[in-house]
Amino acid sequence: MKAVVVEQYAPIDRIGLKEIATPDPAAGQIRVRVHAASIGFVDGLKVEGRYQTKDALPFTPGAEFAGVVDAVASDVTGIAPGMRVMGAARSGALAEHIVVPPAAVEIMPDGLSMEAAAAFRTNYLTALYALAERGALKAGEQLLVLGAAGGTGVAAIQVGKLLGARVVAAASTEEKRNFAASFGADAVVDYTKPEWRDALKDATGGHGPDVIFDPVGGEVSLQAFRSIAWNGRHVVVGFAAGQIPALPFNLPLLKGGILIGVDAAQIARREPEAQARVMTQLSAWLNEGRLPPVVGKVFAFDDFRAAFTTMQTRAALGKMVVRIG
Repeated sequence: MKAVVVEQYAPIDRIGLKEIATPDPAAGQIRVRVHAASIGFVDGLKVEGRYQTKDALPFTPGAEFAGVVDAVASDVTGIAPGMRVMGAARSGALAEHIVVPPAAVEIMPDGLSMEAAAAFRTNYLTALYALAERGALKAGEQLLVLGAAGGTGVAAIQVGKLLGARVVAAASTEEKRNFAASFGADAVVDYTKPEWRDALKDATGGHGPDVIFDPVGGEVSLQAFRSIAWNGRHVVVGFAAGQIPALPFNLPLLKGGILIGVDAAQIARREPEAQARVMTQLSAWLNEGRLPPVVGKVFAFDDFRAAFTTMQTRAALGKMVVRIG
């Protein structure tokens, strides 16, 4: 089978497609013929060996996928060849086949494209878990979404609206702000401007955001926390800016605010019941047509490097998807 193979940590332009053996499912596993896989910021860090945990070499990057089950181990029940599924794994999605435990996949709703399914799980799991389970976002509260035009940011806008919040989207270009507004943001701000906190104050009617959804990091995170409402919750989900900010400890005291960390990769292991609640709600919204997954740009398998480059240069609108099958 064809697969993207990282033999040494390196920039994406030095990573290639290779022919490797098609894996067979071991006990307790299924094999999926991958039709589409999505690319996230973490995938780019892993390829270069810059993520906080490293995959053992060689490895195939990519965590999220959608496809058709084509083989199951003899001890697996409830899943059969021919079923259309979407799922997530630590790595291995940028390949024509992937083997995973059945718990790693869910049956795709009717009418959902492979590309949309591949872009769904991690972004929307992160958004709903961060906002509802950890950020305790309530209907009528003000939600600030940083990095609002990225895959996770757009998911947070959609989920925030479904939870009844008023959403302010912050993004760096007019194109990105318009993109965020098209998915339901009530107001937009340009966080590259020196006076952006004044614009945020106006957008929230002088109240400040009750919850901040932050996949960005860097100086903008510090400035956002300085604008948080009393008893506000700042939920950190990533550092796309490439800088990890140092928060002065007097700010939570002055604001009565809370800094909360969310790592989607740990939810299933540490809080399986919370993940089950979140996925049940997401699946319901998806089946009801209330939560259409946002696909940014779709790339051919041979052009996988362009998907990484688009995402890494922060030119992405929505999530990058690679069509494989």
